[in-house]
Amino acid sequence: MLHTRKLWSLLSVLMVLALLVAACTPAAQPTAAPEPTKAAEPTKAPEPTKAPEPTKAPEPTKAPEPSKWAKYEAPDCEYGGLVKSIEAVDDTTVKFTMCAPDPAFPSKVAFSSVGIHSAKHLEETGGKPLDNALGTGPYKVKEWIRGDQLVLEANPDHWGEAPKTPTVIFKWNSEAAARFTALRAGEVDAIDNPDPNDFEAASADTTLQLIPREALNIFYLGVNNTKPPLDNEKVRQAIAMGIDRQAIVDKFYPPGSSAASHFTPCAIPGGCEGEDWYEYDLQGALDLLKEAGFADGFDIQLAYRDVVRGYLPSVSQVAQELQAQLKQLKINATIDVQESGTFLDNASNGNLELFMLGWGADYPDATNFLDSHFGTGANDSFGKKWDDITGPLAKAASLSDQAERNKLYAEANNAIRTHVPMVPVAHGGSATVWKAGVEGAHSSPLGNEAFKVASIDGQDTFVWMQNAEPLSLYCADETDGESLRACEQIFDPLLSYKIGSTEVEPGLATECNANDDLTEWTCLLRSGIKFSDGTPLTAEDVVATYAVQWDAAHPLHVGNTGNFDYWTYLFTAFLNPPAATP
Repeated sequence: MLHTRKLWSLLSVLMVLALLVAACTPAAQPTAAPEPTKAAEPTKAPEPTKAPEPTKAPEPTKAPEPSKWAKYEAPDCEYGGLVKSIEAVDDTTVKFTMCAPDPAFPSKVAFSSVGIHSAKHLEETGGKPLDNALGTGPYKVKEWIRGDQLVLEANPDHWGEAPKTPTVIFKWNSEAAARFTALRAGEVDAIDNPDPNDFEAASADTTLQLIPREALNIFYLGVNNTKPPLDNEKVRQAIAMGIDRQAIVDKFYPPGSSAASHFTPCAIPGGCEGEDWYEYDLQGALDLLKEAGFADGFDIQLAYRDVVRGYLPSVSQVAQELQAQLKQLKINATIDVQESGTFLDNASNGNLELFMLGWGADYPDATNFLDSHFGTGANDSFGKKWDDITGPLAKAASLSDQAERNKLYAEANNAIRTHVPMVPVAHGGSATVWKAGVEGAHSSPLGNEAFKVASIDGQDTFVWMQNAEPLSLYCADETDGESLRACEQIFDPLLSYKIGSTEVEPGLATECNANDDLTEWTCLLRSGIKFSDGTPLTAEDVVATYAVQWDAAHPLHVGNTGNFDYWTYLFTAFLNPPAATP
């Protein structure tokens, strides 16, 4: 029973607990009726897919503007010149394409008129780098006091061996005796062209050294055939016959000189081919004048500049001698002395009647003498040209066989003798004189003494005295020796001449090589060369240097006079030449 009661009690407790749990549980909420289903929105048609914007083609990459100095060329060779094109193949390669073979090319590109300029500097100076020279040579300009002196200092950026003397001073005096006095007094260290009367004294003076030059030059009496009565060939021949050339040499020239048998010195290959010049014959000359209708003679001007040269050491004395000899022919010559630059300009432009001038070798080839004066590219100093002279010269210039060239030079020389554009008078011996203590003293047969090798123990300055002041330092447009010598210290050409020699050697270019027929010449420049302002040299500077001389219509074809005579001497003709004056 006890167990039954206990069980019942336990059940009762459980029931009570169940009731308590139920009372505590919230009643379930009635389930809400579902919201009525809305009608479905009609499905919108999808927006049409827009075509993508067309992709713009990328802007084409512009090719770099070709450099104006990458290549310069003539449209063809009909313009009459020797150069067809000049091209900077790359920074250190220049190619010259010629209109005809040019065996003298290496000698030509070694000449100082084609010393290399900076293209940028040519542009900055408007084609007139006259005083403000910028080159790659051993010296650069420090100061130029016009009328007094030109001072050069060593170029620290020069590619070659440094100059022996840091400073070179150019001075000048037109009187040979005054130059010699200055040297003896110790005011200068070397002089050019001593007076013939001082040769013996200089040789005997132990404090001095006289160094003769080979007579690679010509002094001539120019005869302009467009000026009456010089337009009469018999008159010109009479003058040629009536000038006593040997008497002039005997009276006024130093040892080593000779009366000229031909215009070109015989030491130049081909120079003395053909007949010798007329023998002096006064009566024969008078007879010719009579035949020409001038038995009583005529009046004329004899022009010159009072500047001593190796080819003309005694200027005024020779002028007076010529005046006296012409008088014997009943030709009354009035002497007209002109300033040097004016005189050269007048001669080039054909403004003179009779005139005294000369020429020194720039390079050892007959083209330098004959083509420069009588070829198609010669200036107007002698007047009109003759086909029987220009034709053989043009043919000879394109040949490499010297024997064949000589035949043509004989033809040309004989025609020159017949037509008498000038009277060749003398090949003048000359010299330089230096202090005995100068190391590296020398005379050049080309007149291009290099002062970088000259030095005096204990001196840092070398003083040179020459005949005249340079006209400018842009020698592309100068022809006087005083300007050229100064330029040669400042500028380097592609090739150079060995010091004191006519032999060509490397310059800015290590080599210039030709194709088989000599119509293409490729020059390889040294690397790392700089101008004296520190800017690098490239092949385009070479192209610019040549192009502004070549193209007469180029805005930088300006220079000092605008004549650029040496270009036509070297390469026959300008591109775009100015119209001939009627």
